[in-house]
Amino acid sequence: MQNQLQPEPGVLRAPSHWRSVDLIADLHLHPDDTETLAVLRAYLDGPLARQSDALIVLGDLFEVWIGDDAISTDPTAAGLPEIDADAARFWRTCARLLADHARQRPVWFMAGNRDFLLGPKGLQACGMQPLQDPTRLEMPGQRWLLSHGDALCLDDTDYMAFRKQVRDPGWQREFLEQPLVQRAAVARQMRQRSQERQRQLGGPDAWADVDTQAAADWLRQAGCTTLIHGHTHRPAVHELAPGLERVVLSDWDARAQPPRAEVIRLDEQGWHRLPLLAVA
Repeated sequence: MQNQLQPEPGVLRAPSHWRSVDLIADLHLHPDDTETLAVLRAYLDGPLARQSDALIVLGDLFEVWIGDDAISTDPTAAGLPEIDADAARFWRTCARLLADHARQRPVWFMAGNRDFLLGPKGLQACGMQPLQDPTRLEMPGQRWLLSHGDALCLDDTDYMAFRKQVRDPGWQREFLEQPLVQRAAVARQMRQRSQERQRQLGGPDAWADVDTQAAADWLRQAGCTTLIHGHTHRPAVHELAPGLERVVLSDWDARAQPPRAEVIRLDEQGWHRLPLLAVA
């Protein structure tokens, strides 16, 4: 497919004392899945995280985000039904966990296709700093292009039209002006439709993948040779052209068989996959 307009990448220059950075993506944290949150907690509180200098989340940290006020508003006062009140309490728990960790090392967040409404107050509550999509990460002797990845799935024309709509500032303003209870109901309906579509497609292998030419063009525009992204839930390494590659992060699902959760660590030697869950 013909490439879309190439975005000018943001730049994150690592301080000179940094030796490694961890990347995660597609945790899809949701109150129905406390097991995956437990894996995240174990990673953040454990020795592996303490070995790196920063954490970067490449989108879809949350399954859905309906506005920053969801974690600052009293669910009862907002008139939320119990299912949505439980969700609000869950987001608040996640925010505290992330904020506690961010006091130990910096955490950056790049919006995904599920949590693009995470705004300044929500980021502050989570202790995270916003990161543009895409962003060139520069470390001594190394540079990588980071993205969530959804903007490169050009063959999924229905999604690209939806993405254009919901990323529009006017649409977002109108949505966030609705009462919290109404936004919660809309989010539940959208999640149900998304799950039904995924069931019909039959899993990640049937989803639209990143466009090879577009990804290669992004790399050349950014002056990088390696693109690292999430979104597709298909961890792999793809050669885009001679000297150009894209590396796909795994999603997280502690209840899957086998369970999935991994970190990609970047250092002066390159990139490395670090699985967090042992496979029986």
